[in-house]
Amino acid sequence: MSIINIQNLTFGYDGSSENIFEDVSFRLDTDWKLGFTGRNGRGKTTFLKLLLGEYEYSGSISASVDFEYFPTSVKAPDALTIDAAREAYDGFEDWELICELSRLGLDEEALWRPYSTLSMGERTKVMLAVMFLKPNSFLLIDEPTNHLDADARALTARWLNTKKGFILVSHDRAFLDACTDHTLSINRADITVTAGNFSVWYENKLLRDSFETAQNEKLRREISRLSATAREKSAWSDAAESRKIGFDPTKVEKSLNRRAYEGAKSKKLMARAKAIEKRTEAKLEEKSALLKNIEEYDDLKLHPLEYHSKRLCSLRDVSVYYDRRRVVNEVSLEINSGDRICLSGANGSGKSTLIRLLLGDRLDFTGEVYVASGLKISYVPQDVSGLSGSLSDFENQAGVDRTLLRSILRKLDFPRALFEQPLETYSAGQKKKAALARSLAESAHLYIWDEPLNFIDIYSRMQLEELLTDSDATLLFVEHDRAFCEKVATNEQILADFGLQYR
Repeated sequence: MSIINIQNLTFGYDGSSENIFEDVSFRLDTDWKLGFTGRNGRGKTTFLKLLLGEYEYSGSISASVDFEYFPTSVKAPDALTIDAAREAYDGFEDWELICELSRLGLDEEALWRPYSTLSMGERTKVMLAVMFLKPNSFLLIDEPTNHLDADARALTARWLNTKKGFILVSHDRAFLDACTDHTLSINRADITVTAGNFSVWYENKLLRDSFETAQNEKLRREISRLSATAREKSAWSDAAESRKIGFDPTKVEKSLNRRAYEGAKSKKLMARAKAIEKRTEAKLEEKSALLKNIEEYDDLKLHPLEYHSKRLCSLRDVSVYYDRRRVVNEVSLEINSGDRICLSGANGSGKSTLIRLLLGDRLDFTGEVYVASGLKISYVPQDVSGLSGSLSDFENQAGVDRTLLRSILRKLDFPRALFEQPLETYSAGQKKKAALARSLAESAHLYIWDEPLNFIDIYSRMQLEELLTDSDATLLFVEHDRAFCEKVATNEQILADFGLQYR
């Protein structure tokens, strides 16, 4: 066991008006399986890059381990996978890597194929296995689930749970729960480290938020009461002072020293008013320390179009072929108004292919594909990495209302400053939010979303869950986040070699 010690860390990108980290200090144990969470743009990947020494910063980061970053790049992707693995680390025995891959459900045959022929999920497994073979290494794992299907995520999470010494950035709640024992969170106002997985951290956060909200309301009422009392005491003091100044001793109560009495009374009332003001200031200071980390967001809205008949789309005994090779086998599916269908299955099972058919792509298929006449479909693609140009051009090409789309982006915690920057400079999560915002701004009969949550932070996922469960929109979606699927889907269709299964 050793300690990663972060002291007074301050960092901001050149040209930025605000620092991402401002004088933050905390300590991490290298034996921890540490989940790393926070909204898009808060600096999770930036922090990992700081640990790797890629940026200059003020403050100090000290550790007695070697940091390794995932995903790693491969310089020769056409080389055999075993050679690509040795490019990442040349100190393992073949049997060691084969053993790790078998635990990840990957056959050793993959090592003797060109690395470029592996699926993205297979590449993820190979490189994770290699990196954990490095001695004295502390892994910085940045969103590994984006290329893993649901079953692969569950298997990889169980495998990671047998390891120690890593930071895992992920927005998949079930994945984090299955393989982490501590949580590092970048909040609105600070960074916290908590013992326990994501669910433990989130439950504690909700309790803390609830307490602070109740305390805030209590202080608000107390401050209001104290302010009214202070005004009252001050008014009485002013009245006493005026009576002292305006008193004529030749006309009333010559036996009493009324001027001295009124002066003492005025002084006492003023002192009480000052004391109440100090108490009010203390309550205000206490109140200002609350609510800084509560993640506030507005509800999203969706405005689906109503179609005149119930059936919108259907597939009947559909098989799809690429170069005469069957990639989808006799699938039947029907989408009716109000359905929210999760199309699931292993990577490569043909989910995106079926979506392309429904979108009207010219593919080689047999069977019957029906799409209702005049049906308007709003589509979010799986890959949005190619987005470029200005946000204004993006809005014009989509034909959506500029104000509405930008309002949706702001509700998704999208920085206003990015509105004027080219889309190619956006992070992966920000590009996906732009694509989702465009779809949410469109009125459509059917929404088709292909892995919409890739790179999307947990709070935005919860916003989308609330939106969809409260909406009567019709949705066909592919997603491997089990928590999201279970919350949103009215039914699930599992794509397998023998067609579709209902769940």
